[in-house]
Amino acid sequence: MRAKTKLKKTPIGEIPEDWEVVKLGKIIGYTKGKKPKMVAKEPKDGWLPYLSTEYLRNNNPTQFVKITGNEIIVEDGDILLLWDGSNAGEFFLAKKGVLSSTMVKIFLKKHVYDSLFLFYLLKHREPFLKGQTKGTGIPHVDKNVLNALLLPLPPLPEQKKIAEILRTVDEAIEKTDLAIEKTERLKKGLMQRLLTKGIKHERFKKTEIGEIPEEWRVVRIGDIGTFQYGITVPGQAKDTGIKLIRITDIKDWGLDWENMPYCEISNAEFEKYRVNTGDILFARIGATTGKTCYVDKDIPAVFASYLIRFNPMTNAISTLYLYYFTQSSIYWSQVDKLKHGQLKKGLNTKLLAIIKLPLPPLPEQKKIAEILSTVDKKLELLRKRKEKLERIKKGLMKDLLTGRRRVKV
Repeated sequence: MRAKTKLKKTPIGEIPEDWEVVKLGKIIGYTKGKKPKMVAKEPKDGWLPYLSTEYLRNNNPTQFVKITGNEIIVEDGDILLLWDGSNAGEFFLAKKGVLSSTMVKIFLKKHVYDSLFLFYLLKHREPFLKGQTKGTGIPHVDKNVLNALLLPLPPLPEQKKIAEILRTVDEAIEKTDLAIEKTERLKKGLMQRLLTKGIKHERFKKTEIGEIPEEWRVVRIGDIGTFQYGITVPGQAKDTGIKLIRITDIKDWGLDWENMPYCEISNAEFEKYRVNTGDILFARIGATTGKTCYVDKDIPAVFASYLIRFNPMTNAISTLYLYYFTQSSIYWSQVDKLKHGQLKKGLNTKLLAIIKLPLPPLPEQKKIAEILSTVDKKLELLRKRKEKLERIKKGLMKDLLTGRRRVKV
């Protein structure tokens, strides 16, 4: 990268002297998708994937459309804009398929932009466009706002170089995503095997929760521990030295300590509700009912009222083993049955107490937890790598798309 060049003032701020400013509506057109007449769940000859937002985000086609000549077909790399819906204003790079009725395909009337560079430029303006949607029911893009967008226009060779740099970072993010997915599948398979077959067992017995090794027992969670509801106290931004763990702080990858609020409580309350390393907390209400977290850091914190803490009564249980059990299908099948019997589809201590789990001898529990913990550590490293790449991309987009940093062409 070379040193910054001279800047000039424009309606969109300072940009390099050799860049221009264009109004988006002057250079693009768009075509709206149509509702398909024939849809199937499996691919067939003469059918193409239906480009739903789910497919474009997850690369997982769930619907296919028969091609009759009336559909809007898009090719790999076309720019799509979600026109209607809760995320209206979101841009996608297309895969070949049939354009959804909630989307538009953007095309250039004047070929002043490299297509990939324009996509990154529009992604950079996406938050603004999302904030300008219209409609009280189903929000939709305001075409006047879209057409009036002012964008910087670098020389075409520089556009291509910037797009190449950003695409390289995107490819690294995609590779990391694939590694995360592969590792998550590995963990799921290991959990299924280790929590039902154990380690090096040859003889098994049938139980009410499925086949398990002969040496194992089936127990209820209430047989090995007690439960405690959390404290009702407001969270606050001011640093009081005591964190407040809420349901919303439980993420798929663990506890979100960084964004967790603080609280102000008495010494007696702190001692009663303080969490310790090795504690397991259960979400007892809401969309995440039954979800758990494992406290793996020694940070001064208490847990809020919509959480329940498990307190082991015996040394025969590893709380880390119990935590991994709460991620298994054996656990969730029981939770789903129990919570659907409740008016608010929540859980309480009496219901948690009757959930059954397979209980190996303590040394084997620890070994199983150690194996799964190793996989979790790998997942944590991959997620941190992805976060770092996304920070790098965000910084590059901010600098390269505004001309704060120039590239050698």
